[in-house]
Amino acid sequence: MTVAMGEHVLDLACPPDDVTAVHTFLSSVWDREPDLSPEDRMALELALVELASNVIEHGAGGRSVTCSLRVDVGPDEVLVSLTDDGVPVLVDPSAAHLPDALAEGGRGLALVQMVVDDLRYDRVEERNRWLVRRGRH
Repeated sequence: MTVAMGEHVLDLACPPDDVTAVHTFLSSVWDREPDLSPEDRMALELALVELASNVIEHGAGGRSVTCSLRVDVGPDEVLVSLTDDGVPVLVDPSAAHLPDALAEGGRGLALVQMVVDDLRYDRVEERNRWLVRRGRH
């Protein structure tokens, strides 16, 4: 984990790392960013754990996957970058919507969209890159 003035970075290798490492990392970020509101913390934790879970579950393509999670806490917004070397993503996050109430899955990206101001995905140099922005409340 690297920390420098509002910038926090976690590098993961999955396995053995899993989403527990993301929870632990975010707990340390919140400790170092005491001015971040509980509302922002809860929303960001939901978004980042969901995105990391998707990468770990779907991105590996039957092999291990390495990820880097970067959280930049600024005075007006929080910017997050999650990159991984997994298989390319075949979904458009801007088209995500909640499925019907009986569906067993498919809510992740729609939930992320609901709690952040901007969610983007692109594929850069054989890596997936998720960008998240949330204005501070």
